Amino acid sequence: MAINERASSDARHARTGKDAGLYDGNGTLLASMETFASKATYNNVKYRPLGDPQEHETSDSYGITITVTEIVIEDIDMFKTLMESMKTGVTPQFVFQGVLLGLNGSEERVVYRECIPSGDIDLQNIANGDVIKRNWSFFVNGKPDLQKELSI
Repeated sequence: MAINERASSDARHARTGKDAGLYDGNGTLLASMETFASKATYNNVKYRPLGDPQEHETSDSYGITITVTEIVIEDIDMFKTLMESMKTGVTPQFVFQGVLLGLNGSEERVVYRECIPSGDIDLQNIANGDVIKRNWSFFVNGKPDLQKELSI
C-alpha cells in the first residue's frame, strides 16, 4: 500500500493553461491573454538577539505583482485606458480575476483590486515573422481575495 495516495505527480489532477482564464473586474474574459502570473514577494527584517549566534527574520511587508502577456488582436479597453492615462496624468487602476477550473467543477478564483501599471509595459513590440504580443506589469495595492478554492 502506498503511503501517499494523492501524490503531486498524479497527472489525473494536474491542470494546464487551457483550464485557466483571466477576467476583468466585470467578469469579462480577457480572451487575448496568453500568460498570466501573480507573485507575492515577502520582505523580512533580520535581527540577532544578544547571546544568540543565530540570525533570525521577521516579516515586515509583502508586495504582489502581476505580469500578463497579451496577444495583440485589437486595442483592448485596458490599452485604451493606459494610453488615455498618459495624456491626463491620472494613474489607472484595474481589477483582475484569476480563475483555474478543476475537473470536479471546483474553481479557484482570486480577485486582485487596485492594480496599477508598474515597471515596463510594451506599447508596441513588433518583430517580423512573430505574433505581436504586449507585456504588461502591475503592482497590486489591494489585498488579494481568494473567493473560491480548488479541490479534488
